[in-house]
Amino acid sequence: MKKFKVGLIGFSIGGHVFHAPFIHENPDFILYKVSARKPEQQQMLAARYPEALGVQTADDIIHDPEVDLVVVATSNDVHFSLAKTALEAGKHVVVEKPFTNYSHEADELIALAKEKGLLLSVHHNARFHSDFKTVKKVIESGRLGRVVNFEGRYDRFRNFLREGAWREENLPGSGIHYDLGAHLIDQALQIFGKPDAVYADLRVERDGAKAIDNFEFILSYPGVKVSLKGQMLAKLATARYAVYGTNGCFVKWGVDPQEALLREGTAPGQVAEWGKELPEYAGTLAILENGVDVEERIPSEVGSGQDFYKNIAAALKGEAEVFVKPEQARDVIRILELAEQSWKEQRAISLKGELIS
Repeated sequence: MKKFKVGLIGFSIGGHVFHAPFIHENPDFILYKVSARKPEQQQMLAARYPEALGVQTADDIIHDPEVDLVVVATSNDVHFSLAKTALEAGKHVVVEKPFTNYSHEADELIALAKEKGLLLSVHHNARFHSDFKTVKKVIESGRLGRVVNFEGRYDRFRNFLREGAWREENLPGSGIHYDLGAHLIDQALQIFGKPDAVYADLRVERDGAKAIDNFEFILSYPGVKVSLKGQMLAKLATARYAVYGTNGCFVKWGVDPQEALLREGTAPGQVAEWGKELPEYAGTLAILENGVDVEERIPSEVGSGQDFYKNIAAALKGEAEVFVKPEQARDVIRILELAEQSWKEQRAISLKGELIS
């Protein structure tokens, strides 16, 4: 059976934490080439994936006829240019989220992939997080009744700036609204579909900061308010999700465990129960059910980041559709663009006619 050779562009946190471990352990892929320019990246690559070829430039990957799939795991400013070059070279492409800095760039990539008959997907891996899978399942169970209010948060605490980090600069695609907010928007679209309008509050709060480090998006749906928030000055933990319905509410604390393990260098195959949250992070469902007050802990679903590349492999073999469609990722970018317009103009912006997925 054919194994697809993967060229991974970028071996900083995005590449070595969120992509390489899952590609390496997938039996349908060979982690063939990796661009690792810094000495410490080269050392890590040699230690963890000695069979992979380390190269200096993206061109060494894109123009290699042996490469089947190019994975773009770089800073946001070159997502579009690298993905376009790879598609033009006849490669299937996976792009780290956010897809592009502008929706017109996403539209161009989507059209190019269709023209050439190539796979194009975006790494919206938060769909495979235990916390999101749990809250989605609770909503779909119907036990909350008609959902009227949904709150999702990605809060962090880092009151200092990372020197030299592009995310800290006031650039297109920087700021935590493009980073963490993109996850939350994608999740909201997966649960509720297309919203009617967006209103945003975007702020720069840390001393000396240039990029947005606090955001709130309010997505309006008929009968449902969706509030998506993130900040860098949350010293105490906040609830990841809170959902309110006509029968009661569901509140979920705790963060999916996969990222912490990956950052430590632990691969999925090294953990017996990969993606399983600790029992104390089970969410609480408090509802009135059949006239009786019910409060129960809901065990978390198991996180499954490996499912992204399992789907990519199945799509390449013609066995499944791509789960994260580029049109969906494009709509996330369009909402982010209009959210910035909303904050600038201090008004809600209609999304009707703006979304394509």
